[in-house]
Amino acid sequence: MTAVSSLWRLIRTGATFERTGAMREALETLDVPPALRVAARVIGRPFAWLGLKGDESLPPVVRALSALGPAYIKFGQVLSTRPDVVGPVMAQDLRVLQDKLPPFDEAEARAEVLRELGAPVEELFSEFSPPIAAASIAQVHRAVMRDDGRAVAVKILRPGIERAFRRDVDAFFFAARMVELLSPSSRRLRPTAVIEHFSSVVRGELDLRMEASAAGEFRANTAEDPGFRVPEVIWPLSARRVLTTEWVSGTAMGDVPALTAEGQDMKGLAASVVQTFLHHALRDGFFHGDMHQGNLKVGPGGEIIALDFGIMGRIDAYTRRVYAEILMGFLKKDYRRVAEVHFEAGYVPADRDVSEFAQALRSIGEPIFGQDSSRISMGRLLAHLFDVTERFGMETQTQLILLQRTMVVVEGVGRSLDPNMNMWEVARPVVESYIRDNLGPKAVLRDLAGTARILSRFGPLLPQMAEELLIRTNRDMRPVEAKPLVPVWIWTVGGVVVGAVAGAAVAAAF
Repeated sequence: MTAVSSLWRLIRTGATFERTGAMREALETLDVPPALRVAARVIGRPFAWLGLKGDESLPPVVRALSALGPAYIKFGQVLSTRPDVVGPVMAQDLRVLQDKLPPFDEAEARAEVLRELGAPVEELFSEFSPPIAAASIAQVHRAVMRDDGRAVAVKILRPGIERAFRRDVDAFFFAARMVELLSPSSRRLRPTAVIEHFSSVVRGELDLRMEASAAGEFRANTAEDPGFRVPEVIWPLSARRVLTTEWVSGTAMGDVPALTAEGQDMKGLAASVVQTFLHHALRDGFFHGDMHQGNLKVGPGGEIIALDFGIMGRIDAYTRRVYAEILMGFLKKDYRRVAEVHFEAGYVPADRDVSEFAQALRSIGEPIFGQDSSRISMGRLLAHLFDVTERFGMETQTQLILLQRTMVVVEGVGRSLDPNMNMWEVARPVVESYIRDNLGPKAVLRDLAGTARILSRFGPLLPQMAEELLIRTNRDMRPVEAKPLVPVWIWTVGGVVVGAVAGAAVAAAF
């Protein structure tokens, strides 16, 4: 996609928001300063005729995002979980984007099954329903397998979805590069890296074989988790653009009146959503990265049923510990330790003052504790955090983007069930449990055992490595430089001894 076409796409985005009336509603909802609000309207009005018309039966913002395509719809899905940011009315409107979009023709779905699975629908299934849910990427059909009579869900990608996403992502890249060029101060936020991360996530979501694999891994990781369920993947009936899983029954988590009528414990359910997410992220480093209401159901027994595994997140063991220490520091109001962790991890430049950073963190954390969460404006809190990170030169941590975004979404889901939920208090037991298991003496011994296990694998190679090193050193050295052979021999013998000790340690441990 060329720069001209990307620029055109961005212009048309603004024009579409103006034409549908979404511009005014969005500016008012987000409480944009009056001067910027007027400027946006004055600049946008002359181009309104270039905007997409959209479905006039939809609310303005939903109408604009739906008309602009799947990448914009994804953005709307995130906002739908944040009534504290966009207001309860718009949040409710945006939930249409989760799984109630117009479906594509059933004949196209059947043709896709034939192309991907090599057999017609009638041969594979005894029943195949019209689409029961349609989202930005795909739609779902309920079916019954012909060979064993099992009820299944068949997910099929929308026709042309790959090209549509590629067009939007190219435009986002163009916008990110322009921001970096015109605003050098924004480079610390690494907008291009952020879009690259988003692009990689989208690429994975558009290959249903990757989703099937993620679902299988997630199901294995959570098999023993009480109150949480992941559907089984039907591998013989899954391919790049078709995914088949077992059918699961439950009430949509977004249907709060129905859950209340069933007698579900709404407060407990809200806490469970948050704690489940944190448990998966900290324990496994592998978590559901798209936990909005459209991807969650509640079973008859109150169990959480997760769906749609196209966006999954991973964080390594070290980053998990950093993240947990930061959370724990906030929970204990130990802002000095939170600041130190940021410096130790390299998140803040080393030339900045730790004490000043701790003071700035206190100004963020203190308003959270001891208050009813309904009195906390997440929008103002995020704005304050942005000011602090800008002041101290923090760069965007791309490895944490999805984790941070999902944390925001999960909190929104929890508050939709329990408006008075305090995210920090709900998170405390999970974080404290992780800290006990991963930052205490047992964790040190476990880390040492892991290190020994790795070293032991190289034990058989150490003699050969030592010999090659000695030959290379002896060949390259001049006679007057013979003395360094002593430390080389010491290093070599030490390596062999370490390997042998490591092997013995592992043998003793197992």
